Amino acid sequence: MALALLGGLAAWFVLGRDSAPACNGLPENKRVQQSLGAGVKPGMSCAALGEVIVEATTGSKPGVHSRQQAQALKDVLFELGSTQPEDLTIDPALRLPLATALADYAPDVHELLVTLDSKYILEGDRTKPPWESEGTYHLAVYNTMFRHIVRAVSEDPEAYALLRTAETRQVANGLAAVPRDAKDAAFSLPATKGARALGVLDGIATVVLQGLDEDEAKAWRVTVVKGVARGLDAPVEGKDQAGEAFAAVWLQEFEKTPEAERFDRLSTQGVDLTRIWLKSRNTDETAQQALLGEVESSALGGAREVTH
Repeated sequence: MALALLGGLAAWFVLGRDSAPACNGLPENKRVQQSLGAGVKPGMSCAALGEVIVEATTGSKPGVHSRQQAQALKDVLFELGSTQPEDLTIDPALRLPLATALADYAPDVHELLVTLDSKYILEGDRTKPPWESEGTYHLAVYNTMFRHIVRAVSEDPEAYALLRTAETRQVANGLAAVPRDAKDAAFSLPATKGARALGVLDGIATVVLQGLDEDEAKAWRVTVVKGVARGLDAPVEGKDQAGEAFAAVWLQEFEKTPEAERFDRLSTQGVDLTRIWLKSRNTDETAQQALLGEVESSALGGAREVTH
C-alpha cells in the first residue's frame, strides 16, 4: 500500500507536475475566444490557433491596428503571462506566430522593452483599453510580464530573430527622426533608449542560451544570425522606412564580420547603429565619443536587468 502510494506520488511529480494544457489553454479560454473570434475552438491545433492570433491582431497595413486588434493581442498576452509569471513556457507552435504579431507592434514593443515611457506603464493594466495616437491603436501590458513572454517566445530562434529585426528597424527609425538641430536629451535619448531595448534583447538571449546544451545553443545562435540578416535584407512595407539606410549600413558591416563572431556582434548593435547615425550627421569626434559611451552603458544596463 505504502509502495503504491509512493509510486503514485512519484508519477505525479514526473508527469503531472510538468503537464500543461495544450496551446497554453488558450483555445478553451472564454476571454481569448471572445477576443480572437469564431476561429478559436476548443481542441483546435496550436498551429491553427497561431494563424488565428496573427490574423486577429494584425491589419492589412503593416503597423496599423484597430482597437479590437490591439485589445485581442493584449488579452492573449495577459492570459499567457498570468499562468506562469516566473517560469513561463509557451507551446512551440505559438512562438513564431506570437513573434509575428508582436513585430507588427514594433513601436509598442520598443517602449515595453525600454520601460521608461510613463504612458506605457500607466496603460499596462489589464483594465486599460488600447489608446489611439498617430493613426493607430497601441498595446501595453505589465513590463515584467512582457519580458517573461518575450523570453518564452524567444526559445524559438526564428521568433527571436524576427523580434530582433523589428527592434533594429525601430531603433534605426528613431535615430533617423532626430531633428538636425536637436540638442541635449532630444539628441541623445533616441540612441540610449534604442541601445537599452537592444540590450534587453541581449539579456533575453543570454537567459535562453543558459537553458540549452552546447549543440542546441550553437544551433540557436546560427539560426538567429541568419534570421536577422535575412530579415534586414528583406524589403520593408509601411510608413516607417526612415532608418532603412542606417539598418542597411549596419547589415553590411554585420555580414563582413567573421561568421564565428557574428552572434557576439549583435551585442554591440546599439553602439554600431549610433556610430553610423552620428557619422551621417558629421557630428564632431568629442560629441560622438561622449554619446557612444552613454549608449554602451545603456545597452549593458538593459542586459543586466534581465540576467541579474
